[in-house]
Amino acid sequence: MSLTDDIRHVLAAWSPPDAEQQALRELFSSYATAHDEPGARACAPDHVTASALVISADHSAVALVLHPKFGRWLQTGGHCESADPSLAAAALREATEETGIAGLTIDPDPLLLSRHPVRCHEGGHHLDVQFVAVAPEGAEPQCSEESDDVRWFRVDHLPEPTDASVRSLVAAARSRLRGSPSPRPSGGSA
Repeated sequence: MSLTDDIRHVLAAWSPPDAEQQALRELFSSYATAHDEPGARACAPDHVTASALVISADHSAVALVLHPKFGRWLQTGGHCESADPSLAAAALREATEETGIAGLTIDPDPLLLSRHPVRCHEGGHHLDVQFVAVAPEGAEPQCSEESDDVRWFRVDHLPEPTDASVRSLVAAARSRLRGSPSPRPSGGSA
């Protein structure tokens, strides 16, 4: 299965939590069907991206990166690459690269979708498919070249500036992981 096939499959199979997310799923699905490579950065003006909220093994903290372009604390994520076999694998790769945490386990079912304007294409948007990844016990994030800072924050005490989309993502992750030791493995460990 190609990345494009995976994008289409994930969006078709995903059960959105509410009407707003359902509307985004329909928008993303239509876009993915209408384009040969919806996950390619060259797909303009919009393209599908993958991100992951990295959460601690005990689910009490999230690793956020201080994004240099936006000056805000965000989840890990970014553009898909041609070598990524799936959206979950792209999100896992980005999470591993941006936090330096090896052995992350990613849940293959998206948490939320987010459409936001970007600078890589005039008038374009990232159609971001957002996942949750659980870090191994005792993992400590390390700053990468792609961020100004990365660190753990308690789920009930997120830093400023953090936008509403990150807060919604944290709430969705907490809800999904409540009572669960870890998400179902997918995409292997990095």
